Amino acid sequence: MKQLSKVQSIVFLLGGLLMVIGSGMFVFGLHRPACWIYMVGAICFTAMQLLQRYEGTDFVIRRLRRTVIFADICFLLAGLLMIENTYNFLLPFFMNNMQNGLNNYVVFVMNKWVVVLLVAAIIEVYTTHRISHELDKEAKKR
Repeated sequence: MKQLSKVQSIVFLLGGLLMVIGSGMFVFGLHRPACWIYMVGAICFTAMQLLQRYEGTDFVIRRLRRTVIFADICFLLAGLLMIENTYNFLLPFFMNNMQNGLNNYVVFVMNKWVVVLLVAAIIEVYTTHRISHELDKEAKKR
C-alpha cells in the first residue's frame, strides 16, 4: 500500500475526527453546522483514503480496496442525506410529484443517513482489519 505523507495523514485523521464531531453534533440537535462539519470531514477522509493505492497484484487486497471505495461513497452519501435532512431540498419534489408526498419523504429520506453511515462504518472497520491482515501475510511471503 502506498503510504500517505505526514500532511496527508493529518488531513486523513482530521477528516475522521470531523466526521465523528459532525455526526455527534447532529444527534444532539445542532443540525445546521453539524451537517457541514461532517461533510467537510467526509470529503477529507475520502480523498486521503483514495490516495492510498495498492500497487501489488493480490486479488484479495484489490477486492478489499474496491470495498473501501464503496464505503467512502457511503460516507459521502450519508453527508448528503444529513444535509437533506437539515434543509429539506427534496421535500417540494415529493409533495408535488407523488401521492402521499410527505409520507414518502419520511419513508425514503428522513434520517436515512444513520443507516448509510452505519453500513459505511461497518465496512470500513472490516476492510481495514482485513487489508492489514492480508498485507502482513503478503509481507511474510517475500
